[in-house]
Amino acid sequence: MDKIDKKYIIAIDGFAATGKSFLAKELAKRLNILYIDTGAMYRALGYFFVSNNISLTDENIEKYLDTLDIKLEYVNLEVKVYLNNEDITDKIRTEEVSMAASDVSKNKNVRQRLVKMQREMAGKESVVLEGRDTTSVVFPNADLKIYLVASPDVRALRRQKDLEKKGQILSIEEIKASLQKRDLQDSTRKESPLIKVEDAIEVDTTNLSKSETVEFVINLLKERVTL
Repeated sequence: MDKIDKKYIIAIDGFAATGKSFLAKELAKRLNILYIDTGAMYRALGYFFVSNNISLTDENIEKYLDTLDIKLEYVNLEVKVYLNNEDITDKIRTEEVSMAASDVSKNKNVRQRLVKMQREMAGKESVVLEGRDTTSVVFPNADLKIYLVASPDVRALRRQKDLEKKGQILSIEEIKASLQKRDLQDSTRKESPLIKVEDAIEVDTTNLSKSETVEFVINLLKERVTL
C-alpha cells in the first residue's frame, strides 16, 4: 500500500469505457483513501426511473428527486450503492441504466444536489473520484486531474467484456453505437458537459495495462503532492 501523509483530491474525467472506474477503485485500494463513485450516484437515479417505467422528463425528475435517498458505502474495499435503503449495486450496470444516467445528469437540479453530496462526502479526508465533470465542476482545485482516453475499438471491447460478465450479450457494433450516443450526450449537454480542463493530464489507456495505468498515475500523484 502506498501512503502519502497529506490530504489530497484526485479527480478523473473521461468518456465511458476508458478505464475511469477501475483506476479510481485501484487508487483507493493502493492509497487507502475514499473512492466516491459519482457515476453510480447518477446511475442510481437513472435506475429508479427505468425500474419504475417512468419517463425521464424534467417534470418527472423534479417530482421524484426529493423522494430519492442515495448512499454510498465502502465495504470490504468495494463501493455499495443504496437507493432508499435498497442495495442496487448489481442492478445499475446495464446499458439501459447507463443511458438513463446520462439523461438524468442533464438536469441542473440533479447535478447541483449530487455535487453538494460529493463535496460533503469528501469531507476532511483524501479522496479519489471519477466522472464527467469532476475536474471542471465538482473539484476544480483537485491536486491531480486526470483525463482518460482510449480508442473506440478498445473501449467497445472493454464494455462488451464487462457486460458479458453480467450476462448481457451485445455485438461490438451495438456497443459502439451506444458509446457514440453517450459520448455526444456527455460532451454537448447544457449542464456541466465533459471537457478536458487545461491543467488535466491526458492519459491514453489504449495500449496500457491496468497495472501500468495505476502505477503511472500514482507516480504523477507523488510528484504533485510532495513538491
